[in-house]
Amino acid sequence: MFHVAECRELSQAWDLHCHTVYSDGTYTPEQMVRLAKDSGLAGVAITDHDTTAGWKDAAAAAVRYGLPVLRGSEITADDAGVSVHMLAYQYDPGNADIMAVFARTRQARLKRAKIMVASMAKDYPITWNDVMAQVKEGEKTTVGRPHIADALVAAGIYRSRTEAFSGLCSSRSPYYLPTPSPTAHEVVAAVRAAGGVSVVAHAGDRKRNRTLLSDAQIEVLIGEGLNGLEVWHRDNDDEQRRRLLGIAEKHHLLVTGGSDWHGAGKPNVLGENTTDEGTVERIREMGSIPLC
Repeated sequence: MFHVAECRELSQAWDLHCHTVYSDGTYTPEQMVRLAKDSGLAGVAITDHDTTAGWKDAAAAAVRYGLPVLRGSEITADDAGVSVHMLAYQYDPGNADIMAVFARTRQARLKRAKIMVASMAKDYPITWNDVMAQVKEGEKTTVGRPHIADALVAAGIYRSRTEAFSGLCSSRSPYYLPTPSPTAHEVVAAVRAAGGVSVVAHAGDRKRNRTLLSDAQIEVLIGEGLNGLEVWHRDNDDEQRRRLLGIAEKHHLLVTGGSDWHGAGKPNVLGENTTDEGTVERIREMGSIPLC
């Protein structure tokens, strides 16, 4: 069942942070676009982890439902031990630099997931085949902890993905391994080389990091070509939103918002945090590919 955001002024708003079955979401790109249309959003972005595999389906759905779509990806990175999620928009998907980053990260994610599952299998009734049964688009899917969580739910160990992420799939779990990642500096450079727009996602989320990116770290990335900060996200508290807005205003950065929607995979509601059309127009102008 689709969940639509509460009634609000969405006709001029875009949700720029959404995941589909090509990574750890539960709905197809077509379902995402249809739900965004039904919600009254002006447009939506597809931002699956470390892949462009869903772009073709999203573009076809944009035409079918008459709703514009930004094409993007969420790229997991690291900066001096701080986990950094980078949103990259409107870049050339054939660019060798960014494709190399994706290929390395996807292989590293797969290896990491297999090691975690093998470790869990010693104590719980879960196999790698159980995890792969949760993967919706085969080799096109970026496999990660959410698929392990779904396998644990299917095995009856947990009742929901959220519960699994509070247990065996938690970063505090003895089975946890960190995601092997490029540096945030490498990602900014790769996105820039591909003619795209880079935005740090949920930089004020204390649940993901005990230590957040500092102002100084963010300013170094700005100097290297970072274009924006995702301020409007449920995991940035009021204090962090004020901090991030201050940095963005000082350096004339893009300020974006998104739901981090995963369909049924998270409680996040499509359109719960949004980006204004003026900012989307700037992203469109800065990117190297047209809207679809």
